[in-house]
Amino acid sequence: MKMDLEVSEPIDFSAGDHQHLIRKAADDNIQAKSNRSYKTSPSLGPQQTHGNPHSKASQRVDTYVVQISEETAPNDSSTVANPFSERSIRRAFMIKVFLLLSVQLVVTGAIISMFLFWMTLKTWVLENAWFTYAILPAFFVVFIVLACCGKLRRQVPANYILLGLFTILQGLLLGTVSVFYKAEEVLWAVAATALVTSSLTLFALQTKWDFTLLNGTLFVLVFILIIYGILLIFIRSYWLHLLYAGLGTVIFSLYLVMDVQLMMGGRHHYYKLDPEEYVFAALNIYLDIINLFLFILQLIGLVR
Repeated sequence: MKMDLEVSEPIDFSAGDHQHLIRKAADDNIQAKSNRSYKTSPSLGPQQTHGNPHSKASQRVDTYVVQISEETAPNDSSTVANPFSERSIRRAFMIKVFLLLSVQLVVTGAIISMFLFWMTLKTWVLENAWFTYAILPAFFVVFIVLACCGKLRRQVPANYILLGLFTILQGLLLGTVSVFYKAEEVLWAVAATALVTSSLTLFALQTKWDFTLLNGTLFVLVFILIIYGILLIFIRSYWLHLLYAGLGTVIFSLYLVMDVQLMMGGRHHYYKLDPEEYVFAALNIYLDIINLFLFILQLIGLVR
């Protein structure tokens, strides 16, 4: 059996399109052999019987089209549409994130100011440590719900209610921390955090470096930082505490740049956020700014 194959049109082998071509080729060759056997005449001479019963000009050439190409993986990044490919979607997403973030920071600043300048409240918090320990469980519960329940943080108004509750609890925790510092130190920390945040945000918007590649590395560094902080509970060393505050400032500065690029989409797409995850994006950037503020506050307190 002889088949001449010519490549001219694409065939999807994964869909089984080639099976009918193979069967058709086999059937045509069997039919051609049977036709030749029926057309054989006894009157043919010896020269004709030993030769080819058909001339080359009358030979039937069965031509089939087969194209072999590399299979495209279903998870190929080139085939996945970028959710921020349209500028209008990206712009609307960024506006939502920055509005939510601005409201969170204003509410947090108002709560901290209340703890700083209301002396009666400040004295009460210093005398009643249970208030801080009572806020912590509620804070972590709301945080876990926002971080783990993806469907819930996309539902309106549940996502706004949870984010607002989380912001209030975070502000109360920061207020209980700020009572251990002077008002001047807290204000300097707020100014330094605002300056660093605005500078890093502009850098993240302009740079061509993709900091989203550092996601795994920064997670490991945060885990090491947590262990370092636990050890410092038992080790009283000025320089170790200063080093801890400096490392925390650097790590969460990198986190801030990475989360801003995640919010942007565009060319920074090693990890992607869904356009409906505006609450999650605002939560990430808000936590970066808060942690940055805490480490800068610790640095200022140690230096002064």
